[in-house]
Formats: sequence, C-alpha cells, structure tokens
Amino acid sequence: MMLVRVVRMEFEPAKVQDFLSLFEERRNTISKQAGCSHLELLQDASKENIYYTLSHWKCEEDLNNYRESDFFKETWEQTKRLFSNKPSAYSLLKMDQ
Repeated sequence: MMLVRVVRMEFEPAKVQDFLSLFEERRNTISKQAGCSHLELLQDASKENIYYTLSHWKCEEDLNNYRESDFFKETWEQTKRLFSNKPSAYSLLKMDQ
C-alpha cells in the first residue's frame, strides 16, 4: 500500500502568485524527500484561490519525517501567511490493484 496525502489550501486572492512562486521554488526538494514518489499541485475547478497538493509516500513514517524536517517547517510557515482560511489535510491509503 501507499500513503496518499491531500492538502487543501485557500489563499488570499492577492497572495496566490506568492504561493505559486514558493511552490515552484520548493517543488524539486519536496519531490526528493525520502519516500516521496509523486507530487502535484491542483487548482480547484470553481475557485481560483483554492489549491490542493497531492503527494504519494511509501509509508506514514516517511511523510512524518518530512513534516518534522526544518525544510518543511520553514516552507509551511511561509505558506501559512498566505491563507485566507484554515487548511485541511487527509492521509489516504491507496490499495494495491
């Protein structure tokens, strides 16, 4: 099985470009974290200021190790300043097919 992490983020409309720039700047480093096999950014179909990150992790331990890293803490601190509402996150298990 694989862990799929979905994070929903709603940004102040005037700060969306700041977020997109930050994400592009850090995308490669996030993708190279131990256990991360996939990372993508999705935009809500009806609200231009809502984005989702979708990432795949080998296991929950790998995700937690990333979330405890200084790199994540710094990135998240910068991202939080851009929100217009509280984010939500979900960890899902992808069943083997």
